[in-house]
Amino acid sequence: MKIYTRTGDTGETGLYGGQRVAKDSVRVESYGAVDEANAALGVAASHLRDNALRDLVARLQSDLFIVGADLATSIGREEQAGKSIVPRITEKQVAALEPWIDTYEAELEPLRNFILPGGDTASSYLHLARTILRRAERRTVTLVHVEPENTNPVVVAYLNRLADLLFVLARVANHRAGIPDVPWVRNIPSE
Repeated sequence: MKIYTRTGDTGETGLYGGQRVAKDSVRVESYGAVDEANAALGVAASHLRDNALRDLVARLQSDLFIVGADLATSIGREEQAGKSIVPRITEKQVAALEPWIDTYEAELEPLRNFILPGGDTASSYLHLARTILRRAERRTVTLVHVEPENTNPVVVAYLNRLADLLFVLARVANHRAGIPDVPWVRNIPSE
């Protein structure tokens, strides 16, 4: 099978199930941002020294494929009748992220102010993936407003919680590398 099909040359792409949509549709923007975040996670994983963190990131990357499939597939009549054609993100998957947040956050000093994203290379890429996920979340909120009957609203909660987890993991990556958080200091211009 060739990687190119030429079917997207006119600015359209196919959703699962065959529906054609514009490549700049809010649905494509949503799952495209998820794909972008997944790629940033791949770069982060390549820089992680800690096997447990690398394994967790790989698991999260796999889960993001489910998120992408969920967003790329409109909920059709069959599914509204209870027959799912692709895996969908569930509340259970959202809840599963919270113990990881709690576990990893327990090894960190509590935050007393905002911190600057950065530090270790892995941490920097985890922060980048987090901000891309926030964009995916915003796009998905719009998608839920535009196509409420065709979109799984639980994806919004999943993306929100996953971005929270990535914030904690970025701090943990720095902590384990011996790099302290860099607090944001408000620069007040002098007159």
